[in-house]
Amino acid sequence: MSALLHQRLRTSAALGRAFTRFSSSDSKVKNGLVLCVYKDGDKCSMTTETKKFNERLGGRLTELLECAGVSGKLATPRLLYGLTAEFPCVAVVGLGESAEQTVDDAENVHQGRENVRHAVASGVTALRDVQCSHVTVEPTEHAEASAEGAHLALWSYDELKAEADRQRPVQLSCAGGDSELWRRGALKASGQNLARTLMEAPANYLTPTLFCERVSEAMSSLPVEVVVRDEAWIRQRGMGAFLSVSRGSAEPPRFLELSYSGAGADAAPLAVVGKGVTFDSGGISLKPAKNMDTMRADMGGAACTVGVLYAAARLGLAANLRAFIPLCENMPGSRATKPGDVVTAMNGKTVQVDNTDAEGRLILADALCYAQECRPRAVLNMATLTGAISVALGSAAVGVFTNSTAAWHQLRAAGTNTGDRVWRMPLWKHYTKSMKECRLADLNNIGSATGGGACTAAAFLQEFVAEDLPWLHVDIAGTMENTTDVPYLSKGMSGRPTRTVLEFAEAICRQGSR
Repeated sequence: MSALLHQRLRTSAALGRAFTRFSSSDSKVKNGLVLCVYKDGDKCSMTTETKKFNERLGGRLTELLECAGVSGKLATPRLLYGLTAEFPCVAVVGLGESAEQTVDDAENVHQGRENVRHAVASGVTALRDVQCSHVTVEPTEHAEASAEGAHLALWSYDELKAEADRQRPVQLSCAGGDSELWRRGALKASGQNLARTLMEAPANYLTPTLFCERVSEAMSSLPVEVVVRDEAWIRQRGMGAFLSVSRGSAEPPRFLELSYSGAGADAAPLAVVGKGVTFDSGGISLKPAKNMDTMRADMGGAACTVGVLYAAARLGLAANLRAFIPLCENMPGSRATKPGDVVTAMNGKTVQVDNTDAEGRLILADALCYAQECRPRAVLNMATLTGAISVALGSAAVGVFTNSTAAWHQLRAAGTNTGDRVWRMPLWKHYTKSMKECRLADLNNIGSATGGGACTAAAFLQEFVAEDLPWLHVDIAGTMENTTDVPYLSKGMSGRPTRTVLEFAEAICRQGSR
């Protein structure tokens, strides 16, 4: 037998052993390992960690990958079995072309980080599906992104299902030890996963009161002050716009405040305001029945705000953050606000409510007025505010309206790093004029012109923010749900853009006091 034929037979036998699957009940398949390779023409090249693993195997991994034709195509996993006793199952996943691992300015995304999230997510889910209960993940060149992809991919909302139908828990760790960057990525993902959990919860499990209780529980071991305001307090503060939305529901409104102080006492905080409509029927201006169940997530702005404070506290960010969350239901009860009613906001401006389904801007108006009392360095509000932003941008990015170009650049840079992109929208007087053309009050809650619904909503909110205060309105309606848009997120509520706002908060709070 020739040496070449002998070598081919030996490699073929090794490949066969490596690809032999254990049954899903085999107790040996406990620990899994995710390794990554780059695409290099028709072949692949190894990352640093993969090279180390290959050296421990005496080059055997190289033989297997060549024989299997692994090319490094992005997020394509190949499962190998029986390579080591420590890792009975190894997922080798492609990162794509090595030349494409930098910032793509045309796409507004750090492609390398995004490729890592996608690839690692593909690897950990493949190992979970073959019953691995502990998965070690290589850090790649971007350990933070690696941790984000792994932890985001394994999240699922199944707490209301029978035990047998829930996803099996998988413990994650980083190859070579959990570095500080891996830890940061894991904690950033934990904030987004908390937001996803809140958004997915059925409305009867997460009324305004229950929302406050759940958030209080989540923050109980963290340095976050939680204050829950009742309806009497809301009324005493003159928040007539907010109260008008809550009138149609038997569930009482709540105003939730969260405070995290990670910087000096003299450092002005970033104020984050989140829309907290825990269910939106549209009120008297009733929504169509189709897909109305997704309106349990109309508190997505509130959920992402909670996620930001949660992750910031766990990370110990050197930042002062204040969160302001108005919570209510928008229902068509006998006391509900009627189209044509006029209400008075906290700053004294009157609003004619011609469409009760344009309710988010009403509760945010009062929350924005109140948030400015803490003398913030800037205010950022998040809300699933308009269907119009979905028409404009789809699910590719969240729309941002701002009076501060400097703040915009910081938010855009954060979105480039996290993969949760943002896109600046116009905040022109043209849209403000439309909101002020009102017969009965200072403002109307819907614009008089056709089109531009996201822009007129932003113009309305601007009327409740001081002109000299940096302010960003982030409309997240288009990114509320994930279908196939973000490959490392499962279908359902996305929790976007929690990580982007968290990174923005860290950046803007590095500056001096306002």
